[in-house]
Amino acid sequence: MDTEKQFSDKTIEDFHLIDLINSTNDQKAYAQLLKRYKKSVYHIILKMVRNLDDAEDLTMEVFSKAFKSLNRFKKDFAFSTWLFRIASNHTIDFLRKKRLQTMSLSTGYTDEAGESLGVDLMDFNLNPQEEAIREEKIKIMRKLVGGLPDRYKKLVQLRYFDELSYEEIAKEINAPLGTVKAQLHRSREIMLEMIAQSKEAI
Repeated sequence: MDTEKQFSDKTIEDFHLIDLINSTNDQKAYAQLLKRYKKSVYHIILKMVRNLDDAEDLTMEVFSKAFKSLNRFKKDFAFSTWLFRIASNHTIDFLRKKRLQTMSLSTGYTDEAGESLGVDLMDFNLNPQEEAIREEKIKIMRKLVGGLPDRYKKLVQLRYFDELSYEEIAKEINAPLGTVKAQLHRSREIMLEMIAQSKEAI
C-alpha cells in the first residue's frame, strides 16, 4: 500500500493491530498496543501533572478513551501521534479543572502591615465540558469496577466516584496511606488489563 510507505514499520504494525481490533475485536491486539505505549503515555502525562498517582489515573483513562474511539482512527498519521494527542488533551482538561477549582478572589482585607490579602475559595461548579468529562470518567469506571476483586471496589468507589484524595481515603477506611496507594495501584493494573482485553469493557 503506497500510503504506508511514508510510515515506519512500527506504525504499519500498529495499523494492522487496529484493523484486527476493528474487524474481530482481537484481545491480543489491544494488549499489544497497551504494552507498546503504556510507558510513553505515562511519562508524557507525568511531565505535565508532576504527580505519580494522578499520572497513573490519567494513563488508564487515556487508554479507555482511545480504545473506545479506535473505530474513528484514520491512517493519516501514526497511531502514536493520535494517542499522544489524546493524552495531552485529556491531561490539559484535568489540569484546567484543577486550576478552576481554586479561584483567588481579591478582598478588601489588609494585614497589620497594610498588605492586601487574597482569599482562595473552592469553586465546585463545573462547566458543561468539565461535567461531561467527569460523567464520561464515571461511566468508564462503573463498567470496570464490576470486574474487580471485592477488596478493591470500595477504594475505587472513593477515588473515582467520590473523588477523595489518597489521604482522605486512608482516613475513611482507617488504613495506612501506603496500603491505600498500593491497592489502588493494583486496582488500576487490573482495570488496564480489562481495558486491554476488549473494548466491550469500556
